[in-house]
Amino acid sequence: MNVARMSFLDHLVELRSRIIKSVAAVAVGSILGLVFYHRILEILARPYQDAVGGDRLAFFQPTEAFSLVMKVGLFGGVILASPVIVYQIWRFVGPALTRRERRYVVPLSGVMGGLFVAGVGLGYWTLPLALRVLLGFGSDILDPTIGATFYLSFAMRFLLAFGIAFEFPVFMFAAAALRIVRSDQLRAGWRWAVVIVVVAAALLTPGGDPLTLALLATPMYLLYEATILAIRLVLKR
Repeated sequence: MNVARMSFLDHLVELRSRIIKSVAAVAVGSILGLVFYHRILEILARPYQDAVGGDRLAFFQPTEAFSLVMKVGLFGGVILASPVIVYQIWRFVGPALTRRERRYVVPLSGVMGGLFVAGVGLGYWTLPLALRVLLGFGSDILDPTIGATFYLSFAMRFLLAFGIAFEFPVFMFAAAALRIVRSDQLRAGWRWAVVIVVVAAALLTPGGDPLTLALLATPMYLLYEATILAIRLVLKR
């Protein structure tokens, strides 16, 4: 469909179609997440068990376990549906792009998926370390008794924070491809980049502790530098 001939109502219809398809993908993914919820729970609980020495998570209300299973299923659904969601976003904005800009759609979609998985993987790897440090405060007189709901919500926010944070290089590269910014401008503004990265990491991290902030902010800044290099190599070529 030619975007130049689309009315405002046509855009709304197109947006509704993309949203419906994305929601359907999340629903299908959530069903799969519910089918394999036991395995997902095991994976999410393992960092806590590694940090505290194998203790099982506890729940304190009769309906708490059911709510947790639903949350875990939805979490799995969002993760599984993320490629479809990204594809629907690009399909919606694609007609407004020029032919030169559309050349980057497929590669950037793949990079977005890869960076999200890498961010979640790094978050999962660093989660036990963050838990050991956080639970270590006052451990000489306090014993941690963490409810399953609180921990799993913390873990899922932690992993999503890393996954989302790792997406920002794609938007930097897209801005450079659209000639909104240049690599030399990004290089000259590295001090502002440090501030923005730290603030973004502080907003995204669920615990708000300095260790988690540093664990997220450090790779974010390294990705900032890597994106500048990619802009110079790919766009100039």
